[in-house]
Amino acid sequence: MVDVTGNTRITGLFGCPVHHSQSPAMHNAAFRHLGLDFIYVPFNVQSDDLGVAVSAIRAFSMVGVNLTIPHKEQVVSLLDWVDDDALKIGSVNTIVNDEGMLRGYSTDGYGFIEDLISSGKSPESAKVVVLGAGGSARAIIFTLARRGAAEIAVVNRTYSRALELTIALNGVLGEEKIKPVALDSDEAKQSISAADLLVNCTSVGMYPDTDAQPIPSDWLHDGLFVYDQIYNPAETDLLREAKKTGARTANGIGMLVHQGARSFELWTGQKPPVEIMKNAVLKGFNVTNR
Repeated sequence: MVDVTGNTRITGLFGCPVHHSQSPAMHNAAFRHLGLDFIYVPFNVQSDDLGVAVSAIRAFSMVGVNLTIPHKEQVVSLLDWVDDDALKIGSVNTIVNDEGMLRGYSTDGYGFIEDLISSGKSPESAKVVVLGAGGSARAIIFTLARRGAAEIAVVNRTYSRALELTIALNGVLGEEKIKPVALDSDEAKQSISAADLLVNCTSVGMYPDTDAQPIPSDWLHDGLFVYDQIYNPAETDLLREAKKTGARTANGIGMLVHQGARSFELWTGQKPPVEIMKNAVLKGFNVTNR
């Protein structure tokens, strides 16, 4: 239980949906461990209400919030200041309330790379396919390019979204290593067959729609490292099918923990208890996935 007092400081999550999120368990466990009078609360915020919700951060003197689907891109224009990398990415997943000034950061790329490397896959010289073109995809693609990926294909159901993302990120990176690909094309299958890293940044396969997967199983091969940023369920159909081919795999639990740890540090100024946060997430799955 979290004890709420008259001095309790509020952090939280803006998204739609948020009922599946393990972020409250993760952050509240960290606050308790360090004896901080903070609380983390999930808020189900519709897209049309995002402006009002952001204004409430000031009105309620909240410390800050995380943002998830579908708000990471839309929120950028609502903030007073945005970190340079987050501006280049065009996506914010963490807001810090600095005495009424709302500052935006992107910690998704950091969380992804920390977990990817700890899972045994280096981004350097990698041939990458990223599925999806939303806020987390933008952060991951930007970070992969910065960390030396050789080429990145952005495979998306809506080609115009992939094209828009590609033009924007190639422009800020000053190179042409990112290309757009339509999901329903031969090029998508060919890109995956030539890749050594596949990253799913879509919500396809996320709880409760766990029977779905973003690409056909026969596109997978044993030369891939398949990273699914979904963490609920811990093993998606995509990862299960990838394992059958002999591919190495990782889910999004580590990314969730590392990006959350960076947000925690921005809000509190303290070193985050990463293992406590990870254990809280894993404990939550024992309930969610029972």
